[in-house]
Amino acid sequence: MEDDAAERRRELTERAEYHVAAQRRRSGEESAKAQVLIDRFVEQATQAGVPTEELTARPWSGGGRYRTGVVGWYLRANRSVGVSTDGGFYVLNVAPVRFGRWRSVRVDPTPPPLVVGKGAGDGEVFDLGVLLQQRLKWSGPGPA
Repeated sequence: MEDDAAERRRELTERAEYHVAAQRRRSGEESAKAQVLIDRFVEQATQAGVPTEELTARPWSGGGRYRTGVVGWYLRANRSVGVSTDGGFYVLNVAPVRFGRWRSVRVDPTPPPLVVGKGAGDGEVFDLGVLLQQRLKWSGPGPA
């Protein structure tokens, strides 16, 4: 009886590990495709002279913006997502930081998705390629 339970646990563990590995592979492939789109956007935006600006991050708790030291373009009107001039993809929502309004906060680039906003609470989902093309059409730094 104990052998059956141990065998069953082993099988379940193997299946779970298989699915986790498969999801990682899919995410990696998606990010590689998305990075190609972002690299193309950076090249086009630079050639077109689309103005850059320092990206700011909003704390989860709301209330103000934090400087990040990252220069690039916002992709969404709510300034929650941006791309740096070196092709980094940034989600610009961060944990509250003590004195964050007076100092720069660190934000790290994340692997870019092909669908921006998937799984987010606001329900707004955008195809990355469409979002990047729309951003090229904006005049000036990003929407206010």
